[in-house]
Amino acid sequence: MRKRFMAKLMDLSYLITPFAAWLITGCSKFAINSLRARRLAFDLIGYGGMPSNHSAIVGSMVTLIALREGIDHPAFGVALTLAYIVLLDANSLRRQVGLQAERLNRLSAEQPLLRERIGHSRLEIVAGLLVGGAMAWLIHAYRPLFGG
Repeated sequence: MRKRFMAKLMDLSYLITPFAAWLITGCSKFAINSLRARRLAFDLIGYGGMPSNHSAIVGSMVTLIALREGIDHPAFGVALTLAYIVLLDANSLRRQVGLQAERLNRLSAEQPLLRERIGHSRLEIVAGLLVGGAMAWLIHAYRPLFGG
């Protein structure tokens, strides 16, 4: 019993998976933004853009829990609910905030003060989910390396 508890305690995949998804997505987003801007785009780091960090993080956990525990496990339901809320927020609420910032900046005679790129398009969200799912699958496939 104690050995089983310690094995679960030492399973770092639930910590590593969302971090790896965030890291890969962030690096990808920086590379994509830099290629589009044709310069190192440090000023474009933040919310919005391709792929979605938020989608990758929650998608990685949903996928990992589905692979490890199964879709009938209560943790899968919780992860799926959380993912739905995060994805809805990324696509609708935060996108609307970005559109409002854009309109407010047009009213200003000065240089734009509000960040306009906040939300995500559906394509950016799907790309994030794919990255997160792939990271979860890879970490699950190499389970022994992470203590699981």
